[in-house]
Amino acid sequence: MTLPADISVLAVIVARDGELPSGADETVAEAGGAALVLGSGTREAAGLLDAASRVWLLERSCLAPGAVAAALAQVLPGVPMVLLPASPDGRDLAPRLAAALGRPLLAGAVRCGPDEVELTRLDDHLSVRVAVDGPVVVTLRPGFRGRPEQVTLAEVTALAVPEGKPGHDAESIEVLQPEPSTVDLAEARRILGGGAGLVPAGSDGAAVMRLLARVAEALEASAGATRVVTDAGWMSYDRQIGTTGVAVSPELYVAFGISGAAQHVGGLGAPEHVVSVNTDSSCPMTLMADLGIVADAPAVLAELAERLGVTAPDSAPPASEALSTGASHAG
Repeated sequence: MTLPADISVLAVIVARDGELPSGADETVAEAGGAALVLGSGTREAAGLLDAASRVWLLERSCLAPGAVAAALAQVLPGVPMVLLPASPDGRDLAPRLAAALGRPLLAGAVRCGPDEVELTRLDDHLSVRVAVDGPVVVTLRPGFRGRPEQVTLAEVTALAVPEGKPGHDAESIEVLQPEPSTVDLAEARRILGGGAGLVPAGSDGAAVMRLLARVAEALEASAGATRVVTDAGWMSYDRQIGTTGVAVSPELYVAFGISGAAQHVGGLGAPEHVVSVNTDSSCPMTLMADLGIVADAPAVLAELAERLGVTAPDSAPPASEALSTGASHAG
């Protein structure tokens, strides 16, 4: 069974037990609302897509990438551009699907058009625009497009594709949830961000950021930072959020001592909830927040660490010392 001939771009989304992967809605929006959801619990997963207007369901209990690619090759030959989110399943499936369809793979895209795909390389320092003059498979990096507007789901169609003969294939033994402290920020659902205002004058900035990371871990969140923090060497560059860093779009973003400079806010995408902790009640980050806590960021972090039972690094300022420090919260 093939798809209608009018589908020029299609998002392929791999669902597991009704759960969508990171970047699913962005990919569907980039495809203009057309999506094929495959895996387990596809109908439940399709109901979670805000950007989908036309959906095809392919229920499969086995998600071995080679077998899935062979099945999709029977359905997708007439679709010129196939998009997948650059999630773990998407990255596994995309090269096999490209080989099965006999077309090139453009991996790590941040923007897709009918005639051109923009890729990033060298840790986002290089932008490569690739002309598209034939059928392709593309993986789209999450976090760059931002949260799409919700549309009405008008059509849902179940597909039936015969199972192929079993052969040599990759086998998933167990799917483990990523550690919040090491997960790619672009895929993090909760992020605690630290700015220059989180580091009192004369303090060990690296130790303060380690405390932020420990508090984030206790809250099952990831730690990020502004460019000022990474340029100072207090946190690694892979944790930098912004237009020159990692583009994110988490469910929750808590900003400690971050003023909300355009470079930083430009990489935030559209978080569902934003909390700002800052002494400046009129800074851009507090103005855009759902909840603005007008307080000293180091003191709030130290108090939160104490309540969570998180041990501060030896060189980080204790709560009492942070409370008496008048820090400037430019971040």
